[in-house]
Amino acid sequence: MNEKISELRKQFEAELQNVKDAAELENMRVGYLGKKGSITAILKDMGKISDEERRTLGQEVNVLKNEVADKLAAKKEELARLELEEEINSTPDIDISIPPVLERGSYHPITLVQRQCENVFKSMGFTVEDYSEVVTDYECFEALNIPKYHPARDMQDTYYLENGQLLKSHTSAAQNAIYKKYGKDLIEKGVPIKAIFPGRCFRNEATDACHENTFFQMEGVMVDKNISISNLIYFMKTMLSEVFNRDIKVRLRPGFFPFVEPGFELDINCEICGGEGCPSCKHSGWLELCPCGMIHPEVLKAGGIDPEEYTGFAFGLGLTRLAMMKYSIKDIRDLNSGSLDSMSQFTDDE
Repeated sequence: MNEKISELRKQFEAELQNVKDAAELENMRVGYLGKKGSITAILKDMGKISDEERRTLGQEVNVLKNEVADKLAAKKEELARLELEEEINSTPDIDISIPPVLERGSYHPITLVQRQCENVFKSMGFTVEDYSEVVTDYECFEALNIPKYHPARDMQDTYYLENGQLLKSHTSAAQNAIYKKYGKDLIEKGVPIKAIFPGRCFRNEATDACHENTFFQMEGVMVDKNISISNLIYFMKTMLSEVFNRDIKVRLRPGFFPFVEPGFELDINCEICGGEGCPSCKHSGWLELCPCGMIHPEVLKAGGIDPEEYTGFAFGLGLTRLAMMKYSIKDIRDLNSGSLDSMSQFTDDE
C-alpha cells in the first residue's frame, strides 16, 4: 500500500507539470480528490487492513491528500497569473492622451423648451420654483376654490394614493405655497409676487395624439396692485415670441377654471399643420396651450393675501404641447416613448 501511495505521488507530480489551463486542472482535481478519485479509492480500501496498519497508512494518505490540494491551489493561481499576463501582453498599445470618441446625447425636447421658458421669464423678473409631485387634496383642490365634492373635480381624472394624498394633476397645486412664501414681502415691502413653477403632472386619461397620462406644465403667477388681463397677455406673447423666434398667432377665448375669474383658454395657431387642421389639433387649426385668467379672490385669500387690495394673474402653460409645436412633433406619445431614434434628433439650440 505504501508503494501505491508513492507511485500515486509521482504520477500526480508528472501530470501537474503538463497542465496547461484551468479546465485540465479541474479534471485532475476530480481524478485525485473527487468521489471516484485515486486518493479517495485508497481511503475506501483501508477497511481491508488491520487497525495498526490503518493508523499509519491513514496518516500518509492524509499527508498526500493535503499535498495534492495545496499544489492544485498553487497551480490554479499560477495559471490565472499567466492568463492575465498573456492578456496584458496581447493588448495593443493605447495612447491615453488621445480624447475618447464618445457618441454625444441630446436633451429631451421638453427639457429644452422648459429651460428656454425659464430663461425668458427670469429675464422678466420671475423666480423659478420647484414643487413636489405628490401633494395633498388641499393643495391640489381646496386651496384653489375647488371644495370637496365640487363638480369641477371631474375635469381632472386624478390618481389618488392610499394615504389620501395624490399625484398632482396640475402645477396650480403649488399656488397656495407660493403665495404664503412670498406674501409677506408683497405686503410689507411692496415687492410683487412673480414666480413660475414647472413640473410633471398626472391624469388618468386615455392617450391619443394630443393627450397623455403624464405630461409637463409650467405654472406662472404674478400678484401686485392693479394687475390686469393686459399684463397676462403681454407676458404670454413675449414668452411665445422668444420661444419660436417670431410672432405667434394666438387667440383668447372664455374658459372655466375655479381658481381664476375671469378665466380664459389661450390657444396658438397649430404649428404642425399651419392652421389647416390635423390630428394634433383635432382638425381645428388651433391648439389649447395655456389655461389662464385673473386669480380668484378666494384663492388669494387662502394664500393670506387681501383680494380687496391685490390682484393677479395665473397661467398653466403646457410645456409638452409647446414642445410639440416648436419641434413639429405630431404625436404626444412619442415624448414618453423612450425612443432614442425619435429623441436623438433634437439638440440644444439656445
